[in-house]
Amino acid sequence: MDLDVDRARLRTTLSYRVHPRLQLGIEFNPEVDEVTPLATLFLLTENERRPALFLGTSSDRIGSPEGTQSYYLTASKRFGLSPVSGYLSLNYSEWDAELNLPFGVVVHFSDALSLRPMYDGAEPHLMLTWAAQRWSVSLLAVELEHPGISVAWGF
Repeated sequence: MDLDVDRARLRTTLSYRVHPRLQLGIEFNPEVDEVTPLATLFLLTENERRPALFLGTSSDRIGSPEGTQSYYLTASKRFGLSPVSGYLSLNYSEWDAELNLPFGVVVHFSDALSLRPMYDGAEPHLMLTWAAQRWSVSLLAVELEHPGISVAWGF
Protein backbone atom coordinates (compact mmCIF):
# COMPACT_ATOMS: atom_id res chain seq x y z
CA MET A 1 0.00 0.00 0.00
CA ASP A 2 1.29 3.42 -0.94
CA LEU A 3 0.97 5.28 2.39
CA ASP A 4 3.57 7.26 4.30
CA VAL A 5 3.17 4.99 7.32
CA ASP A 6 5.55 2.00 7.47
CA ARG A 7 3.22 -0.26 9.44
CA ALA A 8 0.45 0.19 6.84
CA ARG A 9 2.45 -1.22 3.93
CA LEU A 10 2.30 -4.89 4.88
CA ARG A 11 0.13 -6.53 7.51
CA THR A 12 -0.31 -10.23 8.24
CA THR A 13 -3.00 -11.65 10.49
CA LEU A 14 -3.64 -15.12 11.82
CA SER A 15 -6.93 -15.92 13.55
CA TYR A 16 -8.41 -19.06 15.02
CA ARG A 17 -12.01 -19.70 16.05
CA VAL A 18 -11.55 -21.30 19.48
CA HIS A 19 -15.32 -21.47 20.07
CA PRO A 20 -18.25 -20.81 17.71
CA ARG A 21 -18.55 -17.33 19.28
CA LEU A 22 -14.89 -16.50 20.01
CA GLN A 23 -12.09 -15.81 17.56
CA LEU A 24 -8.53 -15.04 18.74
CA GLY A 25 -5.48 -14.08 16.75
CA ILE A 26 -2.41 -11.96 16.19
CA GLU A 27 -1.47 -9.26 13.74
CA PHE A 28 2.12 -8.93 12.55
CA ASN A 29 3.42 -5.73 10.97
CA PRO A 30 6.88 -6.69 9.66
CA GLU A 31 7.85 -3.16 8.57
CA VAL A 32 7.98 -2.11 12.25
CA ASP A 33 8.45 -5.56 13.84
CA GLU A 34 5.14 -5.24 15.73
CA VAL A 35 2.81 -8.00 16.99
CA THR A 36 -0.63 -7.07 18.37
CA PRO A 37 -3.64 -9.10 19.58
CA LEU A 38 -6.86 -9.71 17.69
CA ALA A 39 -10.07 -10.86 19.38
CA THR A 40 -13.74 -11.03 18.46
CA LEU A 41 -16.51 -12.18 20.79
CA PHE A 42 -19.88 -12.72 19.11
CA LEU A 43 -22.58 -11.67 21.60
CA LEU A 44 -25.60 -12.19 19.33
CA THR A 45 -26.00 -13.88 15.99
CA GLU A 46 -28.12 -12.19 13.35
CA ASN A 47 -31.66 -13.33 12.71
CA GLU A 48 -34.67 -11.86 10.87
CA ARG A 49 -35.40 -9.37 13.64
CA ARG A 50 -32.06 -8.46 15.19
CA PRO A 51 -28.56 -7.65 14.02
CA ALA A 52 -25.43 -9.57 14.90
CA LEU A 53 -23.57 -7.92 17.78
CA PHE A 54 -19.92 -8.43 18.68
CA LEU A 55 -17.07 -7.01 20.76
CA GLY A 56 -13.50 -6.96 19.60
CA THR A 57 -10.03 -5.50 19.51
CA SER A 58 -7.45 -5.04 16.77
CA SER A 59 -4.73 -2.62 15.80
CA ASP A 60 -6.12 0.86 15.27
CA ARG A 61 -7.19 1.98 11.80
CA ILE A 62 -5.04 2.17 8.66
CA GLY A 63 -2.28 4.72 9.05
CA SER A 64 -2.26 4.66 12.86
CA PRO A 65 1.07 4.76 14.67
CA GLU A 66 2.78 1.66 16.04
CA GLY A 67 1.35 0.25 19.27
CA THR A 68 -2.15 1.73 18.99
CA GLN A 69 -5.11 -0.58 19.51
CA SER A 70 -8.84 -0.13 18.99
CA TYR A 71 -11.74 -1.66 20.94
CA TYR A 72 -15.16 -1.91 19.35
CA LEU A 73 -18.78 -2.92 19.69
CA THR A 74 -20.27 -3.61 16.26
CA ALA A 75 -23.78 -4.35 15.01
CA SER A 76 -24.27 -5.79 11.52
CA LYS A 77 -27.41 -6.71 9.61
CA ARG A 78 -28.49 -7.82 6.16
CA PHE A 79 -31.36 -5.69 4.87
CA GLY A 80 -34.21 -8.13 4.23
CA LEU A 81 -33.87 -10.12 1.03
CA SER A 82 -31.77 -7.42 -0.61
CA PRO A 83 -28.12 -8.00 -1.54
CA VAL A 84 -27.09 -5.25 0.90
CA SER A 85 -25.87 -5.51 4.48
CA GLY A 86 -24.50 -2.84 6.77
CA TYR A 87 -22.58 -2.33 9.97
CA LEU A 88 -22.10 0.36 12.58
CA SER A 89 -19.44 0.36 15.31
CA LEU A 90 -18.80 2.24 18.49
CA ASN A 91 -15.02 2.28 18.53
CA TYR A 92 -12.48 3.48 21.09
CA SER A 93 -9.26 4.50 19.34
CA GLU A 94 -6.03 4.61 21.37
CA TRP A 95 -4.55 6.77 18.60
CA ASP A 96 -7.18 9.49 19.09
CA ALA A 97 -7.94 8.61 22.73
CA GLU A 98 -11.61 9.02 21.89
CA LEU A 99 -14.71 7.27 20.57
CA ASN A 100 -15.56 7.26 16.88
CA LEU A 101 -18.27 5.68 14.71
CA PRO A 102 -17.03 3.52 11.84
CA PHE A 103 -19.72 2.28 9.45
CA GLY A 104 -20.15 0.72 6.05
CA VAL A 105 -22.28 -1.28 3.70
CA VAL A 106 -21.63 -4.37 1.61
CA VAL A 107 -23.31 -4.80 -1.76
CA HIS A 108 -23.24 -8.42 -2.93
CA PHE A 109 -23.32 -8.56 -6.73
CA SER A 110 -23.05 -12.36 -6.63
CA ASP A 111 -21.90 -15.06 -4.22
CA ALA A 112 -18.33 -14.20 -5.22
CA LEU A 113 -18.25 -10.43 -5.90
CA SER A 114 -18.95 -7.64 -3.40
CA LEU A 115 -18.29 -3.94 -2.95
CA ARG A 116 -17.75 -2.38 0.48
CA PRO A 117 -17.73 1.41 0.85
CA MET A 118 -16.74 2.21 4.43
CA TYR A 119 -15.77 4.95 6.86
CA ASP A 120 -13.24 3.99 9.58
CA GLY A 121 -14.14 6.82 11.96
CA ALA A 122 -11.73 9.26 10.27
CA GLU A 123 -11.35 8.38 6.56
CA PRO A 124 -13.42 6.74 3.78
CA HIS A 125 -12.21 3.60 2.02
CA LEU A 126 -13.49 1.30 -0.72
CA MET A 127 -12.97 -2.45 -1.11
CA LEU A 128 -13.92 -4.66 -4.07
CA THR A 129 -13.73 -8.37 -3.16
CA TRP A 130 -13.72 -11.56 -5.20
CA ALA A 131 -14.25 -14.53 -2.86
CA ALA A 132 -14.25 -18.29 -3.29
CA GLN A 133 -14.91 -20.96 -0.68
CA ARG A 134 -11.56 -20.73 1.16
CA TRP A 135 -9.90 -17.61 -0.25
CA SER A 136 -10.54 -14.02 -1.30
CA VAL A 137 -8.77 -11.15 -3.03
CA SER A 138 -9.72 -7.54 -2.36
CA LEU A 139 -8.69 -4.41 -4.22
CA LEU A 140 -8.52 -1.42 -1.90
CA ALA A 141 -8.85 2.33 -2.35
CA VAL A 142 -7.52 3.57 1.00
CA GLU A 143 -8.73 7.09 1.73
CA LEU A 144 -10.23 6.70 -1.78
CA GLU A 145 -6.81 7.43 -3.33
CA HIS A 146 -4.12 4.93 -2.23
CA PRO A 147 -4.33 1.54 -4.00
CA GLY A 148 -3.86 -1.66 -2.04
CA ILE A 149 -4.55 -5.36 -2.20
CA SER A 150 -5.62 -7.86 0.45
CA VAL A 151 -5.37 -11.63 0.08
CA ALA A 152 -7.03 -13.99 2.55
CA TRP A 153 -7.36 -17.74 2.83
CA GLY A 154 -8.70 -20.17 5.36
CA PHE A 155 -7.53 -23.62 6.32
